[in-house]
Amino acid sequence: MTSEVTKRLNKYISDTGLCSRREADKLIEQNRVTINDKLPELGTKVAQGDQVKVDGKLVKAVAEDKSDRIYLVYNKPIGITCTTERHVKGNIIDAIKHKQRIFPVGRLDKPSEGLIILTSDGDIVNKILRAENAHDKEYEVTVNQPISERFVQKMAKGVPILGTVTKPCKVNARGKFQFSIILTQGLNRQIRRMCEFLGYEVTKLKRTRIMHLELGNLKPGQWRNLTEKELNQLNSAVQKSSKTAG
Repeated sequence: MTSEVTKRLNKYISDTGLCSRREADKLIEQNRVTINDKLPELGTKVAQGDQVKVDGKLVKAVAEDKSDRIYLVYNKPIGITCTTERHVKGNIIDAIKHKQRIFPVGRLDKPSEGLIILTSDGDIVNKILRAENAHDKEYEVTVNQPISERFVQKMAKGVPILGTVTKPCKVNARGKFQFSIILTQGLNRQIRRMCEFLGYEVTKLKRTRIMHLELGNLKPGQWRNLTEKELNQLNSAVQKSSKTAG
């Protein structure tokens, strides 16, 4: 038995890992969803015992204790696209070949590689993305020319891109052409745009960490499930930051 008597239809579908709430609304508008074999309206609530179907296939409710949900980290290789659209060649879902329906949290550019979280828990996806600006993301970057102290200082202080100035961040030189950077925001192609503004071109970009989750020994194309400790830390971090994420 669940303590939640009813749940909005788009949340019910999203929680199963089928798609996001926004995508669920589109399915409802396209008359591809039924409740007890009847077409529902947007905002309809699902009660215990209701049968929800998408394209005629039954969508089972998830366990309230999340015991049936998947959480994993994946070392995305260069060339893989972070989309659930199966018609896109090189999509992340076909690359992982997980037996259960999962989707990525956020994205990592096709030319980039490294850590990305995938899950079947639509609720935690919404919380992580809402609170994204509160979370550290660490990258290893290689550029096409030697790094100067001026470059490191300017990157750390903030660079004007996309009509704004990037937030101050931690940057450390790791070699003649390499540096590490820790971001707390996620602007579109942020690191590449920052480097371009300063006259540098990124030749390799690898994400090694998101919050407490690290890539570790995972080779490109490999994935692993989160440990119980990692999952508890993730839930704790999301609960704390979601209150201030707006």
